Amino acid sequence: MPRRYVIALIKHETNTFSPIPTPLSSFGHGNGPAFGDAARARFAGTNTPMGAYLDLAIGEGAEIVTPVAAEAWPSNKASRASFEELMRPLEDAVRAGCDAAMLDLHGAMVIEDCDDAEGEIVRRLRKIAPGLPIAVTLDYHTNLSGDLVDHATVITGYKTYPHVDMYDVGRLSGEILIRTLEGEIEPAMAWGWKPLLASVMRHAPEDGPSGDILRYAREMEASGKILAATLLPSFPHADTPYTGVSAIVVGDAKRGGRTAAAEVCEHMLDIAWQRRAEYAFVAAPLAESVATAKRLGNAAQDGPVLLIDHCDNCGSGGAQDVMAVVAEILRQDLDDVAIAPIRDPAAVAQMISAGVGNRVTIDLGGKTDMPSIGVKGEPMQISGRVLAITDGEFTITGPMYTGIRTFLGRTAVLGVENTDGATGTMRNIGPRVEIVVTERGHEPMDLGVFTHCGIDPRQKRFIMLKSRIHYRAGFGPIASHVVECAGVGVTNADLSVYRYEKLRRPIYPLDPL
Repeated sequence: MPRRYVIALIKHETNTFSPIPTPLSSFGHGNGPAFGDAARARFAGTNTPMGAYLDLAIGEGAEIVTPVAAEAWPSNKASRASFEELMRPLEDAVRAGCDAAMLDLHGAMVIEDCDDAEGEIVRRLRKIAPGLPIAVTLDYHTNLSGDLVDHATVITGYKTYPHVDMYDVGRLSGEILIRTLEGEIEPAMAWGWKPLLASVMRHAPEDGPSGDILRYAREMEASGKILAATLLPSFPHADTPYTGVSAIVVGDAKRGGRTAAAEVCEHMLDIAWQRRAEYAFVAAPLAESVATAKRLGNAAQDGPVLLIDHCDNCGSGGAQDVMAVVAEILRQDLDDVAIAPIRDPAAVAQMISAGVGNRVTIDLGGKTDMPSIGVKGEPMQISGRVLAITDGEFTITGPMYTGIRTFLGRTAVLGVENTDGATGTMRNIGPRVEIVVTERGHEPMDLGVFTHCGIDPRQKRFIMLKSRIHYRAGFGPIASHVVECAGVGVTNADLSVYRYEKLRRPIYPLDPL
């Protein structure tokens, strides 16, 4: 008889300081969660762990059950009711009987009454089926709990940031699980945690200690000493007792893997702790950063200069409507700029009402207060011409989330035109700044955020993105220079601005350690 695999996805990176709510409809990136065959269809053939799980199951000739696929952009806590809507079909599928469960999870999901949603997911499945083999994949920004480790059979996580290896990580996790079912191996996991709050701006392998740790992890996997090794630099914008840098290593207990896993895990965390000061990020003043970008862009260049507004990034829970960096770009008179995305449904509606080709004056952005950091929203009055209107739908073609259909909501492009400083009249040389305004927040990791609405970012002198690191997936290859711009928002890299209440203390760098 063919095996029966339950394959499911429940993912949310929860920023407990975010002002953005997380209703059930936000899962599916605004279209709601998918269930049954729709869940399978949404992720089949994609560069995701769930896509890899599906391919493995098809290759095995297994019966596939996909009870739920639900992923939301980072935001604040989901409700218990929403969580139960996602859990119910998953539990029912396991209760009906299966040979294994393969779960595509995040690792930093918080709900209103639980700081460790992933731990609860796996614990509840284990209660239904005590001997069930369970494979789990985790995002690079995981806050790992002992509950999750205790109830999973195998855990693997991403080794890249941007996360371009999601499929590979899912395949590794699934293959280990299948080898376990065959009786070939017996997974044994070792894990550890350090009181280290690492700024996300220093997580990427090329930016700090993570690169050396990940190289070591890959070497150990290639040597056959262990089956999988994962560094989890944490998600510091989640105020939980589990927040901090961790590592998890899978060994084969049949071949001395318990000891090997423990040794590799300890060495990975030793590197992180010894070099903890390198995980801190210090930002330059905003005006200085924009001036630097202007100087670079006005010189001969091979590709656009990227200005990265990293304090207000939807991909980490930001409102994506703070106008501080946009205002500074306009103040310093940068020319030939494309900006994306600004989330402002009201402004989109106003531009759609005006129609393409017509001029509008709108109060752009600044619609969201951020009480967790004591900041009120400040709209910016701006005039321009409506250049394009779209439905905001496109398929991601870049290396991250390849093949996923994504949704910005209704989208409009505002062209802020050049003016003659003496007379205030328009110069007929096209827009100075083009701003992509969307109904929904979206991480700009793919060129499609511009190209779907008629902007070729490769031809721009400057590009401003509300992103932190994921922009590198799509925009890194076309950029001549990158300038990080510290604006305002709840994804601030300066972790001292947050009022943590549940975080385990002392923790570096907030406390002397």
